[in-house]
Amino acid sequence: MRIAVTGSTGLIGSALVRSLLDDGHQVVRLVRRPPAARADGSTEVRWNPRLREIDRKGLAEGPDGSPLDAVVHLAGAGVADRRWTTAYKQEIHDSRVLGTSTVAEAVAGLDQPPKVLVSGSAVGIYGQTGDQVVDETAEPGGDFLARVCVEWEESTAAAAEAGIRVAHARTGLVVAGQGGAWGRLFPLFKLGLGGRLGDGRQYWSFISLRDEVAAFRYLIDNDSLSGAFNLTAPTPATNAEVTAAMGRVLRRPTVFAVPEFALKAALGEMAVEVIGSHRVLPTRLLEAGFQFTHPTADQAIEAAL
Repeated sequence: MRIAVTGSTGLIGSALVRSLLDDGHQVVRLVRRPPAARADGSTEVRWNPRLREIDRKGLAEGPDGSPLDAVVHLAGAGVADRRWTTAYKQEIHDSRVLGTSTVAEAVAGLDQPPKVLVSGSAVGIYGQTGDQVVDETAEPGGDFLARVCVEWEESTAAAAEAGIRVAHARTGLVVAGQGGAWGRLFPLFKLGLGGRLGDGRQYWSFISLRDEVAAFRYLIDNDSLSGAFNLTAPTPATNAEVTAAMGRVLRRPTVFAVPEFALKAALGEMAVEVIGSHRVLPTRLLEAGFQFTHPTADQAIEAAL
C-alpha cells in the first residue's frame, strides 16, 4: 500500500514507518520543511497545518502513479514537552484540531480518496477515572485534555463524510526505552533513583511500542474497524505496581518517592496527568481479535530494554 504519515519522526511515527517500510509498503511523510530525498526509500510531501495548507497533488499520487491507500495522522505538540502556560495549552489544542481538520479535508477532496484514516487520539479523553474501569463506551471527561481530545476526534468529520473509514487510536502511555514519558523514567530507575509518584495509587494505562505499532497496522488493515479504539494493554497497573515492575526488571531499588505537592510545584496544571488516574481497557481491539504481545507491565518494560 501507499500510506501517508504525519508525525513520522516522533516516537510512534518513526517506529510505524520502519515497520511499514520493512514490509514493502510505500510511505509518504508529511513534513513542514521543503521535501527532500530520504535514504530509507520513503517520500516527502509538504504541509503547513497552521496555515491549513497541504500539497494535495503530491499526496494524491506517488512518483510511479500509485494512489493513496491510507493515512495515519500522529502530528501534534507534545503534551509533556513544556509547562502548561495559556499559550502552550492553545498550541496543544491547535496543533491537533487544525492539523487533523487539514488532513481530513485534504484527503476528502482527492479524486481518489484513501480507504482509511487512522487518526491519533488519547485515553485522556475519559478524564480522570480513578479506579473505575472504562472502555470505549465511556463518556468523555471535562478537563482540558478531555475537551481537546473530543475536538481532535471531531476534526476528522470531513473524511468520514466523504466515505473514508475513520478510526480513532486512543493511545495510553507508550513504554519505550527512548522518547515519550517512559523514556524519561528509565534513566532515573537505572540509577536507582526511581520511585512512585504521589501516593502511587493512580492507574497508568500503558502499551508497549511494539503493540502500539501492531495496533495501528491492525486498524489500517481491517476494513471493518472504525470509530474509537483504546490502544492500551489489557492490564492497566497502578503507579506503585509499575514502580515495582521497573525495580524487578532493572534490578534496582525503588525507595524514592516524589510527593504530590512537589509534582504540582514542578509541573503546574500538567501534574494532574502524572498523579491522575486512567484505568482504561482495550475492549474493542480485543473483540476485534487483536492479540497483545506484551500484556503486562513487566513484559512491556522488558521489551523496551
